[in-house]
Amino acid sequence: MTTQTAPPSPPAAGPAARTSAAALLIGPGRRTVLLTALCFAVTCAIGLQGWTSVSLGGFDLGIFDQGVRGYAHFGLPVSTLKSFHHEFPPGFSLLGDHFSPVLALLAPLYWIWDDPRSLIVGQSLLFAAGVPLIRRIAVHSFAGAQPRTARRAADLAGLVYALGWPLLVAARVGFHEVAFAVPLTLLMLERGLVRRYGTVVLAAVLLCCTKEDLGLMVGAYGLVLLLRTRRTRDRAGRYTGLGLLLGGPIASAVAITWLIPAMGGEPGYYWNYGSLGTDGGDALSNLLHNPFLLVQAAFDQPLKPLLLLWLFGTTLLLPLRSATVLCAVPLLAERILSSNPNHWSIARHYDSMLWPILLTAAVEVLGRLSSAERPARTVRRARLLGLGTAGIALVAAVPIGLLHLAMPSSWEAKPSEAALVRAAALIPDGASVEADNQIAPRLTARTDVVLVDGTPRGRAYVLTRADKRSFPFAADTEQAARIRLLLAHGYRQLWAEDGVVLLHRESSEPVPGEQVPGPGSKPVQDKVPSDVGHDLFRG
Repeated sequence: MTTQTAPPSPPAAGPAARTSAAALLIGPGRRTVLLTALCFAVTCAIGLQGWTSVSLGGFDLGIFDQGVRGYAHFGLPVSTLKSFHHEFPPGFSLLGDHFSPVLALLAPLYWIWDDPRSLIVGQSLLFAAGVPLIRRIAVHSFAGAQPRTARRAADLAGLVYALGWPLLVAARVGFHEVAFAVPLTLLMLERGLVRRYGTVVLAAVLLCCTKEDLGLMVGAYGLVLLLRTRRTRDRAGRYTGLGLLLGGPIASAVAITWLIPAMGGEPGYYWNYGSLGTDGGDALSNLLHNPFLLVQAAFDQPLKPLLLLWLFGTTLLLPLRSATVLCAVPLLAERILSSNPNHWSIARHYDSMLWPILLTAAVEVLGRLSSAERPARTVRRARLLGLGTAGIALVAAVPIGLLHLAMPSSWEAKPSEAALVRAAALIPDGASVEADNQIAPRLTARTDVVLVDGTPRGRAYVLTRADKRSFPFAADTEQAARIRLLLAHGYRQLWAEDGVVLLHRESSEPVPGEQVPGPGSKPVQDKVPSDVGHDLFRG
């Protein structure tokens, strides 16, 4: 008679086993989907919150709504909000403001939902498209690390990107064409890491069609490729790098010099570098004679070094150890050397273009430090640096965007803005309107709307405020004076509540100063109010 023994019991599952089981239940693909959905949901919610609270203005949401609606109807991207306010002559389109033909790719959204909020959804989709790309960048960068470390790095990079404060800020201010630059930059960087240079070139071309100055960033990435392939046999990489280094700046020069003026733009309209020279050629000549002018222009305002300190300090200076950071130099130089205070803070969309570059550079550095060939001490330090950078980014996201989502009051319009909505409902479809900046996006779909600004336009309806300053006025007293002027010259008050006034033109009596842009109009820039440029977080 034989004795049978029972098989040994399996050991109890420890923390490592449970972690592995969880990883199997939620594989890399599912985690990518979850993080992508998170990015879309958060940025879209922030944008829609701005819509419900009536805090998104005609500049810029209304402008892009008019422009993309033009594409959707197979026409040019014409915006009366932009052209009238800045006095551009007839024939001007948004391609004469910034060379951004890539905006036409959003036209199908208007075939589904003809509403300015389509742009909010579209921007969130573009931001979310970056999640799988940054995760792949992390996988490539951590290829030499332990598999578990690489997996965690990809997850953390995806989370930090998805909730990155630059994306939340961009979502909070509405829509801008640079939303395309975010995933396209990541695509260019990711494909470059795996030497898929055909896609690198495609992404570079699309970036040049996103905004005219992004050709300079493309050229900088060409330099990065040349530096990385100089001691290798990667001839395709060198040729691609050389092509981007030359082609990117040439594309920018062509767009600025010929394409933008051909679409009604004004040459030199966005030249904000008077301390360097009257134009690019003059600035180059002056810098050759006195290079110190560059330093003077870069540090002539306290907010400029603070901006650099914030961008690199919150990433623990990690991007400075990667050649990829060179891609950020042209974009930063544009802002640091500019005399326009709107460029010096983090309160606008400009940092969303930098976010893919800074995050990719940081991930690349951490990946090198986490290689299995590195000493254990170096790997531990890399882990702490990575956790610290992620912690700072996620903590910064709370007050900048996430906290407001949880506050019911942030979803409600204040009395003045709510009154604007009620007044706008009284304006008939197809009417010609001069509208307050905050209500303009709600009128672009059904009226011929321009901005209430310093020049009367003689429109049938005028919707403005008397006791709360609105862009582009310097003080609410200017708006009150405009109302008195119109009432004295052929307008009648139809409605007034909470400081909001709706006027209707009852006669053809000319209003003093009334003017519409004509063939000889000379475009003008806004005069920046004196209270702008003193706060890093508010502008």
